[in-house]
Amino acid sequence: MNDNLNKLSLSKWLHLDITMLLIICSLIIYSVVIMWSASGQNIDMMQRKCIQILIGFILMIIMAQISPRIYENWAPHLYFFSVILLLFVDAYGQISKGAQRWLDIGFIRFQPSEITKISVPLMVARFVNRDIYPPTLKNTLLALILIFLPALLVAAQPDLGTSILIIASGLFILFLAGMDWKLITISFIGIACFIPILWYFLMHDYQRIRITTILLNPEMDPLRSGYHIIQSKIAIGSGGLFGKGWLHGTQSQLEFLPERHTDFIFAVLSEEFGLIGVIILLTLYLLLIIRGFIIAANAQNTFGRVMVGGLILIFFTYIFINIGMVSGILPIVGIPLPLLSYGGSALIVLMSGFGIIMSIHTHRKFLSKNL
Repeated sequence: MNDNLNKLSLSKWLHLDITMLLIICSLIIYSVVIMWSASGQNIDMMQRKCIQILIGFILMIIMAQISPRIYENWAPHLYFFSVILLLFVDAYGQISKGAQRWLDIGFIRFQPSEITKISVPLMVARFVNRDIYPPTLKNTLLALILIFLPALLVAAQPDLGTSILIIASGLFILFLAGMDWKLITISFIGIACFIPILWYFLMHDYQRIRITTILLNPEMDPLRSGYHIIQSKIAIGSGGLFGKGWLHGTQSQLEFLPERHTDFIFAVLSEEFGLIGVIILLTLYLLLIIRGFIIAANAQNTFGRVMVGGLILIFFTYIFINIGMVSGILPIVGIPLPLLSYGGSALIVLMSGFGIIMSIHTHRKFLSKNL
């Protein structure tokens, strides 16, 4: 009994949700096991992965200590800071693999677009929280401007996958805030009208080729634009029920599968652990999403509800797009599988988001005009 009380008091003192923390730890352990195989037993990469995990957990704990009131008040500052960073990227960013997405400030190299995944939903949640519910047409249009400004800057890098996630994160907040269905219809019409502009003026040739390849037939160009998805589907299909065994996946270990430690790590898991391994992963994801929605339902003000709900929905979007992408259902847009794929910026931002969720859950008595 005393041990349970001590655990509860410790979690309360650290502002951590034990249920969510245990699920996250399970996913992280799963990711380390898969990464060891996907990296080709690369010790240096595993060391960097462990450092990323450590930094992510530290940031999650720090973010959980901060009151939601501070997040609400500082949302505009973080938003404009992230937009300025994006402008710096477009002007001075480092180019890698044909994309200008990184800022190098000497001691660290990072992607400012990852910060935008947090700053945009925070800003939109704070903005709609100042208005009556549901948001008016005027404030909905202003919120859409706040969403699309950084999304267009990210799309110009080019980084279509991240720009899609930024747009989705802002729209989820508007939807959860009670956006009128008429306005939702108008928004979808506006987005549909924007698609030709995106296709002809903002997307690069290789991005258009990826989309048309998936929509038509990947086998049309099996050695170039269709190569990634063909190899991924072979890996997923060959796993069967129980998989080929850890470290025994032929597509991954023989390096037929490109980007196997980042975007296509789900194919590695499917090949080596089979359907059973996939079910375990999806079950852990589902438990984390359910826990997030429970926290959102119990939040004591509108800012907390829409913020937690938005972060959980964007987490689901990560999962849906990545698995759809490697399964050949969606175009390849370079979105990692959350908590599993290798990548420091994405992992740190995700863990920071979970820290915000825990903060909103554990600081349940913070003062708000919406109480």
